[in-house]
This record gives sequence, C-alpha cells and structure tokens, in this order.
Amino acid sequence: MEKIIFLDRDGVINRGKIGGYITCWEEFDFLPGVFSALRKLTEAGFKIIIVSNQQGVGKRLYSTQSLADLTERMLERIKRNQAKIWSIHYCPHLAEDNCYCRKPKPGLFKQAVAGMMVDFQQTYFIGDTEKDIKAGKQLGLKTILVLSGNTIKKEEVGNFVDRPDFIAQDLEAAVDNIVLKTE
Repeated sequence: MEKIIFLDRDGVINRGKIGGYITCWEEFDFLPGVFSALRKLTEAGFKIIIVSNQQGVGKRLYSTQSLADLTERMLERIKRNQAKIWSIHYCPHLAEDNCYCRKPKPGLFKQAVAGMMVDFQQTYFIGDTEKDIKAGKQLGLKTILVLSGNTIKKEEVGNFVDRPDFIAQDLEAAVDNIVLKTE
C-alpha cells in the first residue's frame, strides 16, 4: 500500500485571499511552518498530493497558464526546502458546472491515485473547510481540519454536518500528530 497524504492548497499551504482568489505568484504567501511540515512528511515517506478547487480559472479571473506558473514556482520553493510534492490536481470548473472533480466530489482524489494501491481508511486529508472534510469523509479518509484558512475557530466546527477526525492549529501541528502516530 502507498503511504499517501492529501492536502488542500489555499488555507493549508498558503494564506487564502479573503473574499477572493490567488491569481498570481505575487499574491501567494506560504503559511508559517509549511516547509517544515512538508519536509517531515517527505522524510516519513508520504507521497504528498495536493487537491484543490480553483474555480477562478472557470470564472476567467486567471488563466490555466497563470495557475501552472504559480504552481511551478510553489513547487520550486518547496523543493528548495527539502520537501517533495508527489502530484497536484486542480478542479478549474465553476460550482454550477456540477463536475465530478470539484470537491466535495471524489474525482480529484480518484484521479490522483489511479493505478496506485491505497487504503483510504489509513490515508489522511488535511483541509481548512467543511467542504474538505465532507470530501474526505465520502472517501473514508481520516480528516484533519486546520484553523489556518477559512475556518479559524474551533467553535465553527459545531455547525459542520461532517465533523473532522482531528482539528489542528495549522499544517505543522497536523503533521506532527500524523508522524507521531505512524512512527
């Protein structure tokens, strides 16, 4: 079985943009502790897979080329900090397109692990929204909600229909918990 961990991007790896979209590299800001967390996951043998809705492409707020350029620069910085992202999967569609790849639907996850042996019940998904938790729960993943993005208060989770398995302050705290459990 492959040792996989899924991560959302905005609010987990980088600061989200309140009321908007990250449209270019100049707006991209890594959250504190992200490089350390990604390095720990890499050293622990996890294949890190990013799954992220990016409907800003569908809204024509930025192009697929702009998203690709931003992604390339993000990967370069992560690599320079001794971590490795296995793959990245984006859904560029609008919410009203009702596509199979837009979280909370499972398309991005299934696309990411096609051809791999994965035990979803032993796989984690770290996200910052109720939609992320719902997506993980639908696949039987262990879900961790980080309070570094859209959800910033533990109390907000009381309103969620799907509850996370764990809540962590940020990616680094979530990863420390995971690595401790898998050693």
